[in-house]
Amino acid sequence: MPVQAVRKAGGPSKSEYNDKDKPTQIRYSNITAAKAVAEAIRTSLGPRGMDKMIQAANGDVTITNDGATILKQMQVLHPAAKMLVELSKAQDIEAGDGTTSVVVMAGSLLEASAKLLSKGIHPTIISEAFQKAAVKCVELLDSMVKPLELSDRESLLKSASTSLNSKVVCQYASMLAPIAVDAVLKVIDPATATNVDLNDIKIVKKLGGTIEDTELIDGLVFASRAGTAGGPSKVEKAKIGFIQFCISPPKTDMENQVIVSDYTQMDRVLREERNYILDIVKKIKKAGCNVLLIQKSILRDAVSDLAMHFLAKMKILVVKDVEREDVEFVCKTLGCRPIASVDHFLPENLGSAELVEEVQTGSSKVIKCTGIQCPGQTVTVLIRGSNKLVLEEADRSIHDALCVIRCLVKKRALIAGGGAPEIELAIRLAAFANTLSGMEQYCFRAFAEALEIIPFTLAENAGLNPISTVTDLRTRHAQGELTAGINVRKGAITNILEENVLQPLLVSTSVITLASETVRCILKIDDIVNCVRS
Repeated sequence: MPVQAVRKAGGPSKSEYNDKDKPTQIRYSNITAAKAVAEAIRTSLGPRGMDKMIQAANGDVTITNDGATILKQMQVLHPAAKMLVELSKAQDIEAGDGTTSVVVMAGSLLEASAKLLSKGIHPTIISEAFQKAAVKCVELLDSMVKPLELSDRESLLKSASTSLNSKVVCQYASMLAPIAVDAVLKVIDPATATNVDLNDIKIVKKLGGTIEDTELIDGLVFASRAGTAGGPSKVEKAKIGFIQFCISPPKTDMENQVIVSDYTQMDRVLREERNYILDIVKKIKKAGCNVLLIQKSILRDAVSDLAMHFLAKMKILVVKDVEREDVEFVCKTLGCRPIASVDHFLPENLGSAELVEEVQTGSSKVIKCTGIQCPGQTVTVLIRGSNKLVLEEADRSIHDALCVIRCLVKKRALIAGGGAPEIELAIRLAAFANTLSGMEQYCFRAFAEALEIIPFTLAENAGLNPISTVTDLRTRHAQGELTAGINVRKGAITNILEENVLQPLLVSTSVITLASETVRCILKIDDIVNCVRS
């Protein structure tokens, strides 16, 4: 490093820390690798951020500007850079949004720590000061919040729209935001809930139509067609049974061959098969079932053609190939139990719905169950899109919007967006740094400067002059305008609350906490040891 060369020429001063050569190189190598990852996704931050096209080894293409998705699919080799990929994943789990911001923030903090290291401050001192600064930031953020009630639908819609506005499908934000808000509010009790289980919201993707055709269904949707040819495609007052056994001739456990030498034997085999299947179908009909859901089977056909014929004759609508991971959701929604053997196929194990019908959607069909009598707290979102890339991105965008509402359920507080909280934190933290002494003051000031990367990048991505914009923003905040932020649409600094740009407090606090934790980890590494393969 050039800094080392200068220091060796002049000789180390007594007051500054001068590390051995190898740990310094390792530390700078880690910082450079991690900063490279942050720089790679920095351009995708904010509503005017660019999208990335990711091509997988098998030729699959993904278009997205979601930080977690980009990093998950990026081929990263350096171990320190992998830590930033994990950081983005942690933010995705904790808050669901802010996955790009957290990596950009970590990159900025690493740059600040590299400058501090070059001034001869010990990595442990920097690490501990950053820890205290992060705690102070969370305290300051708590003092800037706007409390929220879950009954305030307007604020929930604003924060969901803010999340969706930075996505590829931003032109549909006004339509997707109410879907996300209603979906979350239907699966929780707003008075007592402290978390949301997103598994209770099932997202079904169906090719065809446009994103405008996306709908929230209070019930259940199966992406497959009704299995019975000649059977009913619409059942009112449905009694729904969910089976996990197969309606097909039984097979032996091991590989075998049956040699039939006579046509009468062949006839007998077929007759036995027919009687076996007919017996099962009659038991199903006897229980009063008129809609049958069949779990996907691996070992043999879940349902044979002959069984389909009998079920159609008895006017039973069949939905085949229900995935194993959907079992819990289906049972919770319909209030039925999965039935593992035909002996347990009893009326009390069935669910009830007003209507089960096959509906045409574009070129294909889906099956909808509505009017469920004892519904669980679950909903289904049916996403439509003109091609696979749009469908996948709409799915990711809705997931992020759902996570934003989940953050608000966990911690019912909102703060302004548009870089306003970061610049306010930078000013207050710099002022607080003046009350400290020694190395700590230096580190706090560096941390405060590093926070300005978010408004700087927002301005840069919006095509504004970043330096003059951030300086102007800092001046407005110094004059006491707490909610002044960068309005990327107007290309100016405005009161961001009037533009309805809001974000959950939890997103901002976890960005600062997780980014500073990762930077502390990277700073404390002074060697990389390759292990022998065991």
